[in-house]
Amino acid sequence: MRIITKQLDIKTRGTGDLINITEMIQEVLAKSSLNEGSVNVFVVGSTAAITSFEYESGLISDVKELYEKIVPSDKTYAHDATWGDANGFSHLRAALQGPSMVIPFSDRRLILGTWQQIVLAEFDTRPRQRKIILQFIGE
Repeated sequence: MRIITKQLDIKTRGTGDLINITEMIQEVLAKSSLNEGSVNVFVVGSTAAITSFEYESGLISDVKELYEKIVPSDKTYAHDATWGDANGFSHLRAALQGPSMVIPFSDRRLILGTWQQIVLAEFDTRPRQRKIILQFIGE
């Protein structure tokens, strides 16, 4: 059993930026010496998340609308008063979605459904430079 840790650096545009990172992860896996195992995909930070959905324009729009319904950006949150940065909704959305997910792989290929992609969800109110940690465990 081996562990390989890699990092992706991704620039985001701020709130609502949903970035398909599937191919980036697949490229790192293909260059590794691992054939079978799993990869933990983790975003560093408390205002972004990792999720999975069919990455197409209609669903991208639907996902953005869902986040807005669940945690509205135009509401004032207690966190906003603490720091004065008006991104309480960003933290709540990230906490709700979660910073990571684990994906199995076999024959150096991620095991995903036909229409399933791995997506970085940016919730912060400004563009960010995000670090995505990929930790491959396998043989």
